[in-house]
This record gives sequence, C-alpha cells and structure tokens, in this order.
Amino acid sequence: MNPCPCGHYPDRNRCRCTRQQVQNYVGRISKPILDRIDICAEASPVSFEELRGQGTGETSFDIRKRVEKARAVQKKRFAGTDIRYNSQMSGGHIRSFCRLEKEDEQFFQRVYRNMNLSARAYTRILKVARTIADLEGWEMIAHEHLCESISYRSLEEKYWNN
Repeated sequence: MNPCPCGHYPDRNRCRCTRQQVQNYVGRISKPILDRIDICAEASPVSFEELRGQGTGETSFDIRKRVEKARAVQKKRFAGTDIRYNSQMSGGHIRSFCRLEKEDEQFFQRVYRNMNLSARAYTRILKVARTIADLEGWEMIAHEHLCESISYRSLEEKYWNN
C-alpha cells in the first residue's frame, strides 16, 4: 500500500501531499487490519545508476538456498505435527520454540509496553524473529533477530499512528 495518494511519501522531493492528505489516506486502513501484517518495509526508489551498476548483494540463488535450509529446519522442528512453518505456530509452540534470553525477555517487555503492542503483534514479532534466526542458521533467537523483527513493526508506527 502506498502511504499517500501520489505514492511518493516520505520522499518530500517528489511528494506534494499535505500532512492531512497523508493522514486521511492511511487512515482508511484500520488498526486491527494493520495488526495482521507481519512485515512492513519501506522500499526506497532505485536510481538509474544503481540499476545499471554491478550488483554486490546476495544473489537470488543464494537467497533461495537459505530459504530452503530454513524450511528444512522448520520441517524437522515440526515433525509429527500438522504445522509446516513458523507462521502456523500457536501459543504453546511459541513458548517452546521462541524462547528468549532473560535480557531479551526484559527488552521485549519494555518494547511491548512502549509500542503499546497487541497480543497478536507480540506473537507475530516472535514468529518473524524465529524465521530470521532460521534463515541465519541460529538455534536460538538472538537479540539482533528480535530487534530486526520489531523494526518491521516500527514502520507501522511511522505511517499509521499520526
């Protein structure tokens, strides 16, 4: 979804929408609907030079291999259950497979309160953090995985809590 009628916000060089227009535009989507979106990521425009330049990032093939590895880990984790992916975990599974270190538990508690998260957002953040850890080949969810998962929610705050 674009965050404004012209589709260029927050690029103020291209977007001429007023703050009120942006608020009205994003105000059409309700908080309960937003709460069901696991990842909110802002995509910056790509310049012509970047398109023509030599790519130094990860290739699609490499990304696919990481995803296949993560899926294999999840298949093993959920063997004998009707669950295939982290997104399908229920409360009991989350408590078993999304354990955090004590410091990270305290950190997440502060984030939960400060961001005024819902129970749904709490579980979705943990599921995404579990997936990030799987993609990186980690057994436990590390602080950086939790922070990255939380950051995908913070863009929601940028646009929809004006």
